[in-house]
Amino acid sequence: MNSPLLRSLFDDEDERRPLTISELNTEIKNALERRFASVWIEGEITNFFDASSGHWYFTLSDSDSQIKAACFKGENWRIRFKPFDGLQVRVRGKVTVYEPRGEYQVAVESLEPIGEGALRVAFEQIKEKLEKDRLFEDEFKRPLPYFPKRVGVVTSPNGAAFHDILNVLSRRTKSVSIVLIPTVVQGETAPESIRLAVQDANLFNRNAVEEDRIDVLIVGRGGGSSEDLSAFNEEQLARTIFASEIPIISAVGHEIDLTIADLVAD
Repeated sequence: MNSPLLRSLFDDEDERRPLTISELNTEIKNALERRFASVWIEGEITNFFDASSGHWYFTLSDSDSQIKAACFKGENWRIRFKPFDGLQVRVRGKVTVYEPRGEYQVAVESLEPIGEGALRVAFEQIKEKLEKDRLFEDEFKRPLPYFPKRVGVVTSPNGAAFHDILNVLSRRTKSVSIVLIPTVVQGETAPESIRLAVQDANLFNRNAVEEDRIDVLIVGRGGGSSEDLSAFNEEQLARTIFASEIPIISAVGHEIDLTIADLVAD
C-alpha cells in the first residue's frame, strides 16, 4: 500500500460506492422537479386511458416528439371535460419521474382544450352530463323576486359588466341596494373564484338578519371569445349555482352567447 495510486483507490472506496437504481431514479426525479416545477405545454392527446382508480394516463405529442402524462384523481376532478384521443390541449404541470420504471412524465395539474371545436366538445360533454342529473329542469328553478331590495353581483370589480349592471339598476329604481362580491372571471382560477363567491353570498345570507339578506344574485361578465367565457361552463360551478339558496340570474357575455351557467341559473 506504499503506492500513492493504490492508497487513493482504496481510501476512496466509500466515496466510490455505486448508487442503487432507486437512488439514481430518486436523484433524477428531484433534479427534474426542481428544474421543471411548473411548465406549460401544448400537444395532442393519444393513448388516453381512464383507470379504475380515477387517474388519467395519456401521451402528449407534436409532429416530432412525445411525452407521457398522468392526471391524478386529486387533480382531474376540477377539469370540466373528459379528454379523448386526438384532442389538442394546453397543459400545466411539473416534470417528474415514475421511479419504479425509471420513466419521466408530466404530472398534469390543469388541462384546457385548444380551439373553438375542442371547447364546443367540452361544452357538450358537460351539458349532457348535467342534463342527465336534471340540473336544467324548470321544476328546480327558484322564483325570482319582483321587487328585490338587495342585489348581489358576482363579477370582476374592474370589468364593464359591473358598471353596466349599476347603470341599468340605477335607471330603473333608486331603492335597490347593490352588493358587489368581487371575483376573477377569466383564466385558470376563475371557475373556483366564481364558485366560492356564490358560496360566500349564501353563507352571508344564512347569518344575516332578514333586512340585510341578498334577494337575488347576478353572476356574469362582459362579452368575449368562447375561451374567455369558458369559466362559466365548469361543472362544479354549475352544481354550486344549482345548490344556491339565493335565486341566481346568469348574465354572461352577449345575447347570442350560451353557457352552462345560463342553463342552470334561474
